Amino acid sequence: MSSPFELFRGDGRQNPELAAQLPPPLYAKLRQPDRYLVDDGLRDACNVALLLGQPLLLTGEPGTGKSRFAYALAWEFGLGDPLVFEVKSTSTARSLFYQYDALQRYQDIQSGILAKDAPPTNYLTIQALGQAIINSHAPADLPAAIAGLAHSGAPRRSVVLLDEVDKAPRDFPNDVLNELEDLYFRIPELGDLRLQAKPELRPLMVLTSNSERDLPDAFLRRCVYYHLPFPDREKLEEIVALQLQEFPASTPLNRDAIALFLKLREPSSGLRKKPATAELLLWLLTLQRLLGESGEANGLRGNGQKEAVQRSLSSLIKTADDRTRAEELVNQWLSG
Repeated sequence: MSSPFELFRGDGRQNPELAAQLPPPLYAKLRQPDRYLVDDGLRDACNVALLLGQPLLLTGEPGTGKSRFAYALAWEFGLGDPLVFEVKSTSTARSLFYQYDALQRYQDIQSGILAKDAPPTNYLTIQALGQAIINSHAPADLPAAIAGLAHSGAPRRSVVLLDEVDKAPRDFPNDVLNELEDLYFRIPELGDLRLQAKPELRPLMVLTSNSERDLPDAFLRRCVYYHLPFPDREKLEEIVALQLQEFPASTPLNRDAIALFLKLREPSSGLRKKPATAELLLWLLTLQRLLGESGEANGLRGNGQKEAVQRSLSSLIKTADDRTRAEELVNQWLSG
C-alpha cells in the first residue's frame, strides 16, 4: 500500500486485494480500561456510591468518557465487561430487565408451532439489569421457570451501564424508582414471578446522561451524582500520555495537536459543535498514522504538514458550517 492514509482510492477501479490490507480500526486502541484516567472527584463519587449501594450518575459533554468509566470500574474489580443497556426514546421500565415477545408467541400458537399451555420462557429476553440480578443467585436457587435463563457457575456481582438515561420517555425515570432502589423486578408472564438481587452481590450501576433534559428529583435522590468536567490542557496531556502510551504527549506532534484542539474549542472559535476529548484522541491516532516520524519530530507546523491537518479534520469537525470555520482557524494557527 503506497500510503497509510490512502486506503480508499475512489478512482472507479475494483481492487479486492486492498480489502485484505485494511488495518485494524484505530479506535480499538482507546478501548483499554486500564488506561482510563480517573480524576479525584470521580474516584470519590464512585467510592460514595459503592459505600451507599446507590447508582453513580455521570453527566458531562459527549465524548468525555462517561460510558467508558463503567468498563474501567468493571476491569479494576475483575468483573468482566459491564452489562450494557442503551436507553432509547422507546425504552420502558420493564425493558431494563427483560423483553417479552407476546406477538410472536401468539403467532406460533395460532400456527400450531407452539402448544397453548407451553411456557413463555422462549419468548423472554433478559436485559442488562435483569441479568445482573439473576447473576447474583446460584442457578439452583432460582425459580424453575427461569432456570434455563440462568448463568452457569457461582453467584457473582456485575457492573451495569445504563447509557444516556436522558433519552428515555418522560415517565421512565419515575417508573423505575423502586426497582432501582431495591433492585428487583417482576415477570407477569411467569405468574408475576419476583426476582431480587442478593444484597451482598448487588450490581454496581453506572448511569450516564448528556443532560438533554432534566431528570426528576425523586430519581436524582436515589443516585450519587458527578459531573465530568472538560479537562484543561494539563489533564489533556495526562489523558493522551495514558491512552496513547506509544506516543508520548511531550512530542511536538501531540503538543501542537492539543494546542490546536484547544484553539478550536475556544468560545471565540464560533464552532457550533466543539470537538470532544474522544475526538482529540482519534485525531491524534490519525495524524500519527498519516505523518509518521516526520510529524512526531516536527509537529504540525513542519513543512508539508498543513495538508495532512486539513485532510484529517473530519475526525474533529462534524458539521458543514463548522468545517468552513475550522479550516480558517487551522490556517491562521498554522501560519502563526
